[in-house]
Amino acid sequence: MMPTPDASDVIVVGAGSAGAALAARLVERGARVLLVEAGDDHRSTDLPEVWRSPNPVTAIRRTDHAAFLWEGHTATRTSAQEPYLYWRGKGMGGSSTINGQIAIRPPVEDFDEWAAVGCTGWGAREVMPFLISLEADEDFGDAEYHGTSGPIPVYRAPLERWGSVDLALRDATLAAGFPWAPDVNAPGATGVSPYPINSRGFRRVTTNDGYLEPLRDDSRLRIRPHSLVDRLLFDGSRAVGVRLADGTPLHADHIVLAAGSTASPSILLRSGIGPAADLAALGIPVRADLPVGRGLQDHPMAVVNLPLTEAASAGVDDRHTNCCVRYSSGLVPGGNDMMMAALNQNALAMASADIRAGAGAVGVFVNRVYSRGHLRLRSADPVKQPSISLGMLSDPRDLNRLVAGVSMLAGLVDHDAFDQISDGDLWRINTELRAALDGPDSALRQYLRETVVDTQHPTSTCRMGDPASPDTVVDPEARVLGVEGLRVADASVFPFVPRANTHLATVAVGEHVAGLMR
Repeated sequence: MMPTPDASDVIVVGAGSAGAALAARLVERGARVLLVEAGDDHRSTDLPEVWRSPNPVTAIRRTDHAAFLWEGHTATRTSAQEPYLYWRGKGMGGSSTINGQIAIRPPVEDFDEWAAVGCTGWGAREVMPFLISLEADEDFGDAEYHGTSGPIPVYRAPLERWGSVDLALRDATLAAGFPWAPDVNAPGATGVSPYPINSRGFRRVTTNDGYLEPLRDDSRLRIRPHSLVDRLLFDGSRAVGVRLADGTPLHADHIVLAAGSTASPSILLRSGIGPAADLAALGIPVRADLPVGRGLQDHPMAVVNLPLTEAASAGVDDRHTNCCVRYSSGLVPGGNDMMMAALNQNALAMASADIRAGAGAVGVFVNRVYSRGHLRLRSADPVKQPSISLGMLSDPRDLNRLVAGVSMLAGLVDHDAFDQISDGDLWRINTELRAALDGPDSALRQYLRETVVDTQHPTSTCRMGDPASPDTVVDPEARVLGVEGLRVADASVFPFVPRANTHLATVAVGEHVAGLMR
């Protein structure tokens, strides 16, 4: 098939948290960008209102997910679990359309650690300007470490709008001695905080809304929806385009994969860039033997379910979480390696027939992760989703801290604040956890392996770092090693999953890589 004349300087694959930001910044600097998206090109006015709700559980309960979620995209959390759905967004805005709208930054020390492991130019001093420029913080915008005019609005719900579980977790943790930190995004913040939320007027704002909609009339931006990318096209050692699943070739001077931590590595692998043995097993010719798909991370979380009274139950459009608690376990170097969160509605618990009025929960998750998993292709067919194993709790440091964390959480929910909102004894719907807590240490460890959940924060499948390191896929300018004209710009390049929800850090990657492509 003959090449198609695209008149594009850059092809950006993926219109999600990083891809939308990257494409917009390149266009603003004069580049002609073709934004290739597998899902729908819905305009801001086309997004169903249910996905704007402060409460994503409202959308989760609906059955029409196909336009916004990758179907058949499953993952194994631990070796003791069977695979089940692993939520990733599809369409304009990507996962910023389906996530929990949490606008929390990693501690700045994470970025300094990135620089220390070979990501030169990604220390806190270099990344902080992008975190500032991407946000419009309604509460703390006047602080020197916050922004007021960026595409991502950030607010914190006032206490009178907090849910019953938010308030109970706040009261229990303050009584236990945790400090109050009004701005969790402030450098050095630790303790009990309101969650910062990327919404305006209590309605979700996606990266499509913030970055792409203002440029819809700019002729330098072209969007090609319903275009699943199969693999890259090459001229010698240089990437010169992409081939779609229907066989259509698209060409440009530069190619950037921003399809997310599971789709970007899948495209590389189908293109012959990845572990040689894995590629050979599928009959894919090896172009570059790199550890693509290795090093996958996510935050493992354990929950205590809460049977809420009718008065304490969240409404259809009530915010699902407003309170988080960042703390240090003391079991690993550094601080703020753990997090607790309130869940005014808990989709995982709603199937319990014993919960009459409503289902809530409190969760604790490992915020600094050492366990690593992997992503592998099942076949070279771009329609087939990859095999994903998160490898959670495979590192003893993670399992030890989650054991300690859930044990502490079990004590906190005995506080009077939880008694006042629970419809009867909360342990009646946590019988297996109660038995594991009361049993030998081995019982609790096995319980966690069997029940731990992810937080939908996949990272590190195309790790950035020192080109001489055997773990590195992209160099500090996000260029794929051994290939010209090709970059990766999304959460897959994180050296490790940061100590925070990944949305803002992912947007910052798109911003930063756009600057590197001057």
